[in-house]
Amino acid sequence: MLEVNSIDVSYGHAKVLHDVSIRLNQGEMVFIVGRNGAGKTTLLRTIAGFMTPTGGDITFEGQPIAGMAAEKVARRGVRFVAQDKKVFSDLTVKGNLELAAHASGEPLERATERLLKIYPQFEKFLDNKAGGLSGGQREILLIGRALVGEPQCLLIDEPTEGLAAIVIEDIFRILNEMKEKVSGIIVEQNLSVVARLADRIYIMKEGKIEREVVNPAEISDAAELECYL
Repeated sequence: MLEVNSIDVSYGHAKVLHDVSIRLNQGEMVFIVGRNGAGKTTLLRTIAGFMTPTGGDITFEGQPIAGMAAEKVARRGVRFVAQDKKVFSDLTVKGNLELAAHASGEPLERATERLLKIYPQFEKFLDNKAGGLSGGQREILLIGRALVGEPQCLLIDEPTEGLAAIVIEDIFRILNEMKEKVSGIIVEQNLSVVARLADRIYIMKEGKIEREVVNPAEISDAAELECYL
């Protein structure tokens, strides 16, 4: 489905990704873990089209997308949810969805129905400004907005960062349900979430893929996963 083949990425003269290769198969939830500064966010941003690799290639559904503009990558069916949890604060929740619906050509009613299906509590906030939402609600809105137009792949950067435990469970539920319809590559530091959701894990260190964990027995416990880090 999605293949990253031996890419190098630099910020100016500083090389931050070194010969990185990962793959995402249809129906998988793949996680990328590693310490801060390992290159995880850079990898997602490069796949999403915000950065251009200086070497290697990226293909989606057999077609090259490396160096393609981010909006074109999104139209191909690969959507990126950034770490910052930034929504259009001055627009309503429904207004945020309307922008995504307009860009994807999906009816607003269908986009709204999908959002309420994954998080029914939004029904009472649809006409409220998105800037008043909690951090967890903004993250859920961003995921819901990314799902508009039914993409095949989501790239999500640190979805549970800074969130309370009860909200993390909501995010876990949404991601778990999402697996039935969309594949995902997720950067995540909460190893409990990773251990419960991951089909495979890539461990990054200093801009390189240090290890690929493919055996479910190896990722069934957060403490065991911590050993790899």
